[in-house]
Amino acid sequence: MFDFLDSGQYDLLGAFWVTVQLTLYSAIGSLIWGTLLVGMRVSPVPLMRSFGTGYVNVVRNTPLTIIVIGCSLGLSQTLGINLGADNFKDIGFRLAVLGLTAYTGTFVCEALRSGINTVPVGQAEAARALGLSFTQVLRLIVLPQAFRSAVTPLANVLIALTKNTTVAAAIGVGEAALLMKEMVENEAQALFTVFGVFAFGFIVLTLPTGLLLGWVSKRVAVKR
Repeated sequence: MFDFLDSGQYDLLGAFWVTVQLTLYSAIGSLIWGTLLVGMRVSPVPLMRSFGTGYVNVVRNTPLTIIVIGCSLGLSQTLGINLGADNFKDIGFRLAVLGLTAYTGTFVCEALRSGINTVPVGQAEAARALGLSFTQVLRLIVLPQAFRSAVTPLANVLIALTKNTTVAAAIGVGEAALLMKEMVENEAQALFTVFGVFAFGFIVLTLPTGLLLGWVSKRVAVKR
């Protein structure tokens, strides 16, 4: 039943390694971008607050497939922006990371904003009374507590990101979903086996992440 996996025709581990890389790079980018967005959303500057709110509401409600394909067609093929890559494989990978970051950052932003709402207003007011600027209050007082409160929502975002990497197959990135498509076409007699193998692979990637971050959430929870 699993003979086609032993033939050497399919690089299953290599495909899942690309998925892991997509998840890792996109998670780092999303965390940075989402933190900047949440800073804009709670900023006292109306222009920044409007941009953050508008960006989150528009991008979060746009299908991820459209964003990833838009990065490929709009940036690479139309504007010639290849993010420093010089071959199709690297270009597709970097554009997929960009699209995933732009999309997932909105969910990181909202998760952190929910964490900010758990921080007592009096703490921020006390920090401002001591002469700290808005940026200092956000960086030193509010965000550290917000991150601790938002570990569980951020874990859910990371798990969703891992599964969303399958969209990268739409622009030819050789990750797990693209290999699954090829195997479904070539191994029609083992259709359920193919689906089972890839489902198990994603469970292996996401379940430990959820368990680990759930444990971290309990360890760093803010006692009030």
